[in-house]
Amino acid sequence: MAPDEPAMTRFPVPDYEDLPADLRERIDEETERAGFTPNVFLAYAYHPAQFRAFFAYYDALIEDTDLEREEVEMIVVAVSGVNHCYYCNVAHGALVRIYGDDPELADQLVANYRTAEISERHRRMLDLAVKLTESMEEVEERDFERLRDVGYSEKAIWDIGSVTAFFNLSNRMAHLADMRPNGEFHTMGR
Repeated sequence: MAPDEPAMTRFPVPDYEDLPADLRERIDEETERAGFTPNVFLAYAYHPAQFRAFFAYYDALIEDTDLEREEVEMIVVAVSGVNHCYYCNVAHGALVRIYGDDPELADQLVANYRTAEISERHRRMLDLAVKLTESMEEVEERDFERLRDVGYSEKAIWDIGSVTAFFNLSNRMAHLADMRPNGEFHTMGR
């Protein structure tokens, strides 16, 4: 992304100086951590109450889970690949490369997780996430049994569903707003 491109194109990006103090504080923390300001923060700042709710739930999904961080990001990328979410494919693709220590995995997951070089355990995890995304009415007890058979706990299965549901929402909002991924994400973890 060119430095002068906005974080999103369909809604105005608010000026940082006009944001409530708690939003500026969170944005500053993320900017310090990443070395740049991820555009999702600037985009969601358009609606401060939703910014707070979105990132509080995101934090809960990342910080209180029975899943490894690599698994969370794999779910995000597989779901975002199905949904053709440019922002999440690029941003979370970078995180898959970093947490999975694999420069090719994110591209494989975006293209078709079924052909990706992953374990049977992870394939079953992504089977549920993608099924929940594409045809949730077809999710059945056998899907849960397949996950239990490879060692996922009940809480981990819940977490797979929660991450999937959240990123289906996130993908749709990113598309609605036409969120643009930061250029920095394209090269991270390669």
